[in-house]
Amino acid sequence: MDWNPLLAAARRARTHAYAPYSGYRVAAALLTGDGTVVTGVNVENGLLTLGVCAERQAVGSAIAAGHREFVALVVVTESSPPARPCGLCRQTLVEFVDDLPILCANEQGEQEETRLTELLPAAFRLADARPTPE
Repeated sequence: MDWNPLLAAARRARTHAYAPYSGYRVAAALLTGDGTVVTGVNVENGLLTLGVCAERQAVGSAIAAGHREFVALVVVTESSPPARPCGLCRQTLVEFVDDLPILCANEQGEQEETRLTELLPAAFRLADARPTPE
């Protein structure tokens, strides 16, 4: 997979992250099934639980634009080693895809390639839930 277009898009988007409290800017670039690249950035809030992760913002933007098929994801931070998507983001992604290649990168050039199934090996899917007998 050629990660370069997604990596470049995420790096450009990262400059727009809203992180006045932590200073920790995160961006994500999501490749859709038709080749569209959709980006997202983290948006912090003074009420910390209202913040939005870059990955979930990218998914929401993609869904709003009519995309439902996702092919790959890049996440860019400044952390060393590069940060991985959080649990909420992993669960959000698994709502739409069974598996997904993910590249975690930082501004220093470190990169780690992984997969959604590695990060969330026993994902919850409502369709798999069975009602318990009474």
